[in-house]
Amino acid sequence: MFHLYSHNDLDGVSCGILARLAFGSKVEVRYHAVHSLNAQVERYLLQQAEQNQPENMLLITDLAVSPEIEARINRFVTSGGKVMLLDHHKTSLHLNAHEWGSVHIHHEDGRTASATSLLYEYMQSREWLQPSPSLDQFVEWVRLYDTWEWEKVGEIEAKRLNDLFYLLSPEQFETRMLSRLQGSSHFAFDEFEEKLLTLEEDKIERYIRRKRREMTQTFIGEECVGIVYAESYHSELASELGKGNPHLDYIAILNLGGRRMSLRTIHDHMDVADIAKRYGGGGHAKAAGCTMNEEVFRLYAAEPFELDPLPLDAPRNAYNVKASEHGVLYDTPGKSNILLYQSGSGNWTAEWDKEALPFDFPSFEDAERHIKRHYGAWLCRDDRYVQFLSEHWLRSRRRGLKPDLDEEKIIDDL
Repeated sequence: MFHLYSHNDLDGVSCGILARLAFGSKVEVRYHAVHSLNAQVERYLLQQAEQNQPENMLLITDLAVSPEIEARINRFVTSGGKVMLLDHHKTSLHLNAHEWGSVHIHHEDGRTASATSLLYEYMQSREWLQPSPSLDQFVEWVRLYDTWEWEKVGEIEAKRLNDLFYLLSPEQFETRMLSRLQGSSHFAFDEFEEKLLTLEEDKIERYIRRKRREMTQTFIGEECVGIVYAESYHSELASELGKGNPHLDYIAILNLGGRRMSLRTIHDHMDVADIAKRYGGGGHAKAAGCTMNEEVFRLYAAEPFELDPLPLDAPRNAYNVKASEHGVLYDTPGKSNILLYQSGSGNWTAEWDKEALPFDFPSFEDAERHIKRHYGAWLCRDDRYVQFLSEHWLRSRRRGLKPDLDEEKIIDDL
């Protein structure tokens, strides 16, 4: 008899689906949150000690065990028990020191691993499961979503598979996937699922629009962080917030009801797993999380509570557009303006209420990142920009200076 204990997300439940395909009725599958696995493994080890069933095997996927349970598994395996732990999180790499631990961030061919793709590979090596085109497709979509590679390669179906997972109960999802993987040579969504996903995509879009206006920004340690409260659609929300605010090092999503914090980043220089580890959590370089303990609540909720939401950049400007050769105007929380413009040297410099700031940057992106991080600036609307140019144009005339013809043309156009 096989016993599989896995995570309760798409990657973890997909491991359960592979186990049911491979072992049928000869497997018991249980899904766990991170904090509930250790108690379940402890119960299993005690039960095995009492019943003495050496033919049983425990498979743990997409989760790691505590040091105490790690030591107990060691004693169990030394006495003849069978255990295999397959994981892909950096914070679990220390378990490779044991013969029962197999933690790999990448496959041998260089692909970033998920628990499902590792288990699929392991089962084939043991001849427990034969590959098929539909299984290959399903496992690859799970891998692409769980490693965040779906955005990079443009495989939207991987993201939609995760959407479907959360629209159904784990039992419904399992039943549908098992039926499809057993009876079809090609993996695809059926008509009902397509309609369900279309409705969900509209709902997600509305949710993200609302949450964009609720995000605050602050420094925690050395990092500039966007903080938002949300209980749903964490991956989609973090992706949109990160892409829309590249000056932020990472996005922290607080789920107060679940007492969890999710961390996401779009930047290669950031490793949010290291940040989560500070607070007893873990995960991947670009997606991690932890329990909201007292320190997390203080840093990410209590201290930033009085901050105003970060205003959005003006979305439909025709003239005040980023990297414009005529200069780019920003508002700040203190109702002052910051003007970014390209100097004669080609660098980008800034004026704070018409006073030059003592720095310049080689690119517009670097300059904007600085003023957004340190001044909380946002791109102002065209009407403010034209008003600013008008005042500048009038001052130039009064001082007897030759007006900028491009500025005059913008003013005339409006």
